[in-house]
Amino acid sequence: MKEIVLLTVSGEDKPGLTASLCSVLAESDVNILDMSQSVIHSTLSLGMVIELPRQENPAHNVMKEVLFKAFELGVTVKFSPISEDRYEKWVANQGKKRYIVTLLARRIKALHLAKLSGIIHENGLNIDVITRLSGRPPLNENQRLPRACIEFSVRGEPRDFKAMKAEFLEISHDFGIDIAFQEENRFRRNRRLVAFDMDSTLINTEVINELARRAGVGEEVSEITESAMRGEIDYRESLRRRLQLIKGLDAAVLQDIANNLQLNEGAERLISILKSLGYKTAIISGGFTYFGNFLKDKLGIDYVFANELEIRDGVVTGNVLGEIVDAARKAEVLKLLAEKENISLEQVIAVGDGANDLPMLACAGLGIAFRAKPLVKESADHALSIIGLDGILYLIGVRDRDLLEE
Repeated sequence: MKEIVLLTVSGEDKPGLTASLCSVLAESDVNILDMSQSVIHSTLSLGMVIELPRQENPAHNVMKEVLFKAFELGVTVKFSPISEDRYEKWVANQGKKRYIVTLLARRIKALHLAKLSGIIHENGLNIDVITRLSGRPPLNENQRLPRACIEFSVRGEPRDFKAMKAEFLEISHDFGIDIAFQEENRFRRNRRLVAFDMDSTLINTEVINELARRAGVGEEVSEITESAMRGEIDYRESLRRRLQLIKGLDAAVLQDIANNLQLNEGAERLISILKSLGYKTAIISGGFTYFGNFLKDKLGIDYVFANELEIRDGVVTGNVLGEIVDAARKAEVLKLLAEKENISLEQVIAVGDGANDLPMLACAGLGIAFRAKPLVKESADHALSIIGLDGILYLIGVRDRDLLEE
């Protein structure tokens, strides 16, 4: 019969501690079946599942030597026997699905963790690992817009995925946090392309509203834009109506509007880091190529697909040249880009805020509704509303400490 023991060590961390304990175990030819270690504020928590060698009173000898070494190192050690049946059941659980739950906020409070972990528990999921992805927050927070992120690795299958998602949305709304729930698979850390809607996603305005304001029809166009964003009007129809209202606008104002575009929080940092990690980026927008190409040059974006405004004799005609980029076309372009890059759609991230982005978000491996209307949040698989676009880095598992040299 095999003798299996869970060995747990806690106390002040110090250099060489793990090596010293493992050296003692090595003298008795112990097998390491599992191991995990974490350090919080210089306090160590080390766990090892060990299989003792077949010899007379092996546990007594090994445990005695480990206890001596632990005393010498100034740490506490505990031994818990594990039956073979219990160990085999634990091994069998490794076939169960794993998911990543990501909690994002400006500052994370105990209440947030209590609510989130309660929902996880109620859905029959077990938390295996908790990891902080954001940097260590200083006591005197100098960042104008701080961000915090904790990632949970959970195991099992949700009892009711739809109900669980609804609960996530409810506490997100009530407590000002974002929650993402993704399957842990080979694609999650191997995304290769990120496609963005432009207006109200990469930039914090709807360009057509700015054009309308310059044309003196701002209020009328804004009402149509909002209705389209909520999914109340077909995008093609809404675009046609808005373009007719700005017909005759002096094309010279386009450059001025482009020069004054404001990026949404985290956009520039996100794209810079994605480029450094080898990602391709794209704008797929129902907006206009003039502004998409301006952002392409400014940010180093690889692809732009948008509507081309027709300009004749220096004025906007109210027409679009070529095929209109509507909701269906956005999804189609995303698929074509994945094919061009020779990657799976599972390796694609799509980000948008409006109803016309939903088909594109749905066909991407990771679809994110960014600061979106309620209908879009509810329909998309993931929503990011509290922190900036660079919060997407957390969703692909990038930690702040990975970027210290950026």
